[in-house]
Amino acid sequence: MRLRTPLALLGSALLVLVGPPLLSAGSGDDTGTQIPGLRFMVPNTPGGGYDITARTLAKNAEDAGLTHNIEVFNLPGAGGTVGLARLVGEHGNGKLAMSMGLGVVGAVHTNKSPKTLADTTPVARITEESDIVVVGKNSPYRTIADLLTAWKKDPAKVPVGGGSSPGGPDHLAPMLMAKAAGIAPKAVNYVPFDGGGELLASILGDKVSFGVSGLGEYLDQIKAGELRLLAVTGPERIPGLDAPTLREAGLDTDFTNWRGIVAPPGLSDAENAKLVGFVKKLHDSPEWRESLKKNGWDDAFLTGDAFGDFLAAEDRRVDSVLKELGL
Repeated sequence: MRLRTPLALLGSALLVLVGPPLLSAGSGDDTGTQIPGLRFMVPNTPGGGYDITARTLAKNAEDAGLTHNIEVFNLPGAGGTVGLARLVGEHGNGKLAMSMGLGVVGAVHTNKSPKTLADTTPVARITEESDIVVVGKNSPYRTIADLLTAWKKDPAKVPVGGGSSPGGPDHLAPMLMAKAAGIAPKAVNYVPFDGGGELLASILGDKVSFGVSGLGEYLDQIKAGELRLLAVTGPERIPGLDAPTLREAGLDTDFTNWRGIVAPPGLSDAENAKLVGFVKKLHDSPEWRESLKKNGWDDAFLTGDAFGDFLAAEDRRVDSVLKELGL
């Protein structure tokens, strides 16, 4: 079963804060793509997919001359729903946006969040990518076949880590893998982490047997030999990486993740158009195109109301998959 669902470092001009007040200090007239005082919230810890995407986006926008001094900060908790609640509370703030993706969709369900993505202003879906199955360099599992043999034998003794709460992409991917392998999803020993940064330390420290995460988060560690890539969850192999798809490994499933941008509710038409226009110009820039290629991200650009319709469809789909898996 496939979910068609698809952010590397920030320059010195950008400031990383944890949990600051969200009211913008920007002032002055906005012209062109400039949004003085623009801030990007990352609803999980540094080093995760939302974090990398937001910082890449901010640096590319700076390098392309689209805006200046974007502030990126982290407000982690509850799979992204802490940040979501704060975003929704910033009604009418046109200088704030949040990096998000499928993980927040799932976390709304599993955490029974009173605030949902329907309460936000959809700006754009920007990327899609395959998840990856990785182990530490000293792992006994040399291939995906080795891992599947051990996992089928005793799922409880082969814990899998993911950088998202239950219902998020790093949870859904191994659950769909388990189902395809004949393992009851409820028997899977899934260990959630609040972002890919926390997960990485546990994989390298052998606290989990294997991890599932986004390609862009761990590409450097794979190339450095710190992580061993066993498989990709998408429908096709990734150029430049020697790893089979799940289907090539005998599992009748594939899975992709996506990421996007939402803003607070209550924006004026002009503020909404300004944010969408900014992201459109970023999308068309050579800087962003190069980042897509470098991070192994597929272009999945969708803006405004069309993105809002997509979010609603994803919400229904995640709910259906969680019920189907008995989770």
